[in-house]
Amino acid sequence: MITLFINGESRALDVDPSTPLLWVIRDYAGLTGTKFGCGIAQCGACTVHVDGSPVRSCVMPASATVGRQITTIEGINSGEDSLHPVQQAWIDEQVPQCGYCQSGQIMAAAALLERTPAPTDADIDAAMSGIVCRCGTYPRIRKGIKRAAAIANSEVPEADNG
Repeated sequence: MITLFINGESRALDVDPSTPLLWVIRDYAGLTGTKFGCGIAQCGACTVHVDGSPVRSCVMPASATVGRQITTIEGINSGEDSLHPVQQAWIDEQVPQCGYCQSGQIMAAAALLERTPAPTDADIDAAMSGIVCRCGTYPRIRKGIKRAAAIANSEVPEADNG
């Protein structure tokens, strides 16, 4: 039995502490927005925040997160009826195609904007490096991150859906 703090809620879970955090989140906490991609921390689909930093949950043992704040895609928004600026930008810019990698993309983008509110293209490239989008929506991801930064800074440009 371990106790994890997930999305602002303490959860006592009957799980082997060596179980990868991804499976604890999905199978024991029932939060299925975080996706399994490769299982070897190479694709980024499983990205969550631990103490505000993006981590690949498929290789992190649950025991490494005891006493730390875990945030999943389900917990990234600030309230039930609101979207995180990255989520809103993803909708406005129609970022996803198949959508499989998008929870990991959103979590990495949100962490970037938390530490770099007005990222350059180089900042975006560095932060998003290694989060694989099989559909190749990288230009839309970049536009989405820039739009999210504008939303967060109350400088919202008109969406470009063309």
